[in-house]
Amino acid sequence: MRKALLALLIVVAVGLVVADRVGVRVAQDRIAQQVAAQYDLPRRPDVTIHGIPFLTQVVGGEYDHITVDIGDWTEQGVTVSDVTVDMRGLNAPLSDVINGDTTNMTADTAAASAIIPYDVIKKEAPKEVESLGPKGNDLAVGLTGSVLGFKVNGTAVVSVKPTSKGIAITPESVGEGAAQMPLTLVRQQLTWVVPVKDLPIGARISGIQPTAGGLKVTATAHDVNLNDLQQQQK
Repeated sequence: MRKALLALLIVVAVGLVVADRVGVRVAQDRIAQQVAAQYDLPRRPDVTIHGIPFLTQVVGGEYDHITVDIGDWTEQGVTVSDVTVDMRGLNAPLSDVINGDTTNMTADTAAASAIIPYDVIKKEAPKEVESLGPKGNDLAVGLTGSVLGFKVNGTAVVSVKPTSKGIAITPESVGEGAAQMPLTLVRQQLTWVVPVKDLPIGARISGIQPTAGGLKVTATAHDVNLNDLQQQQK
């Protein structure tokens, strides 16, 4: 009798595990469809719902951690890559999920990150900018040509800073051939803005870090209402 009961419990346990894994795959696919439609994405993102068991999270309406890998995303004509949204403490009542209602769905935090490739940054730059790459927390820029009669065939170090208009790139020092031009004039003529100010969580970019592949930008929002995000992006 005990052996039969044990066998039955094993079957039930296996069934629950299978149901849990099937359920999480269905949910991930459904979220991917909604995100792709909401942001008019060219492809479905990759969605990962972390934590086991999944079904317990569904019934309780609380999800510890959901990651959405969007890939490429365009804002104001500028395409960034490797966009990832990481949500923690998502509250989504089961009845609302079934009805597709996001009014009461909230997340404790939503963090997004992306890479702005250097070739994208260079497209927005003045014509005198020939090349650029990382230099610590700044960028090293190769210059060629002339500005206001001054030759600028040399190098400059530029800072990167998030602003309300986008990422401002401002010369901080010049060397070699560009040193003959006053820094104030260099800044007036060779400062530019890459018009990416938000990431797809409705939050302003707050962090920028130069990397080998481009500028890594990050943004974080707290106490996020998913319904508000949809309204912001429409």
